[in-house]
Amino acid sequence: MTTGEEIPAGLVREEALPSYGEPLSARYRTLVFRKQIILAGLALLLLACIAMDMALGPARFPIGDLLGALLYPDGAASDTVAILWSIRMPVALMGAAVGASLATAGAQMQTVLANPLASPFTLGISAAAGFGASLAIAFGVAIVPGLADYMLPLNALAMALVAALIIHFFGLQRGATTESIVLLGVALAFSFNAFLALAQYFASEQAVAGIVFWTMGSLTKATWPKLGVVVAVFVLVFPFFMSRAWSLTALRLGEDRAASFGVDVRRIKLETMALVAVLAAVPVAFVGTIGFIGLVGPHIARMLVGEDQRHFLPAAALAGATLLSASSILSKVLLPGTVLPIGIVTSIIGVPFFLALIFRRVRRS
Repeated sequence: MTTGEEIPAGLVREEALPSYGEPLSARYRTLVFRKQIILAGLALLLLACIAMDMALGPARFPIGDLLGALLYPDGAASDTVAILWSIRMPVALMGAAVGASLATAGAQMQTVLANPLASPFTLGISAAAGFGASLAIAFGVAIVPGLADYMLPLNALAMALVAALIIHFFGLQRGATTESIVLLGVALAFSFNAFLALAQYFASEQAVAGIVFWTMGSLTKATWPKLGVVVAVFVLVFPFFMSRAWSLTALRLGEDRAASFGVDVRRIKLETMALVAVLAAVPVAFVGTIGFIGLVGPHIARMLVGEDQRHFLPAAALAGATLLSASSILSKVLLPGTVLPIGIVTSIIGVPFFLALIFRRVRRS
C-alpha cells in the first residue's frame, strides 16, 4: 500500500514493520515495553485500591487479618470471613467490574464518534437505561415480555440500545458533526431524565424511594450473582473489541482514511455502538446511574499510552476500574460512619475534568 503518506505507528502491526535496521525495531520494542509497564502499574494500583476498599468499612480490618481471611479462610475468625466474603468482596469487585465496563464503553464511543466528550453518561445512554429500569421498579413493566425474573436488567438494556441506535443512525446522516451528535446526546439525556421524573411522579412512595436511591448509584447491594453477570458481559464483549483493535485504531484517523485501509466503517460502528449499549446498560441495571467514569477513564488512558487500541483499550478498562474503586474508598471516608452513594462521588471527581475538557477545546478553536 503506497499512499504517499506516513502511516501512524499505532496502525502498523508489529510483524508487518519493514526492516529498516535495528535502531527502528529497538525503538518500537522500547515503546511497546513502556506501555506494558504502564499497564502493569495500573493493574497493581487497581489491586491496591480493591484491597483498601475491602479493608474499609464500619468494622476496620488490619491488612494482616484481611490477607489471612482471603488466603486461609478456615483459620481466620468466622465474623471476619463472613463480612469479607459475603459483603465487602462482592462490593469491591463490583466497583472494579463496573468501572472497567463503563470506561471501555466510553473509550469506544469516543472512537466511533470521533468525539472526546462522548461517554454513556454524557450522550444519554445511561439515562435511557435508568428510565428502562425505573419502569420495572415503579410499575413492573417488562419491555421484553416472558422474562419477568430479569425484567430490570432487560429493561435497562432495551432502552440503552434504543438510545445507542438513535445516536448511531443520526451520526450516519449527511452533515452530522461531532458537535451535533453531542447535542443530540444531551437532548436524549434530558428527555429520558424527564421520563424518569414522570415515572417517579406516578409511582408509589416506596417505589419513588427505590428509584431515587438507585439513580444516585450504589455498590452496597452488590452480590456474587450480580457480579457474575457484569463480569460475564465484560468478558464476552472486551475480546471482541480487542480483535478489532487495528480497525478501531484506523477509525481514529477518520472514516475516509479507515475505509481506504479496508475497514468496513458502517459495520464496525454499528457493532461497536450495540456492544457499548450492552456494556453501559448491564452495570446501570445493578448499581444505578454512575457518571463520568466513561469519560474520565479513557482520557487518562489516552494520555498514558496513546491511541493504539492494543494498549489504549486495556488501559482505559484498568483506569476506569481504578477510578471507581478509588471512588468507593472515598465514599466511605469522606463522612465517617456514612457510605455516600457512589454516583455522587464520581460526579464530584468528573465534573471538574469535564469542564477542563470543554475549556481545552475552546482554547484550541
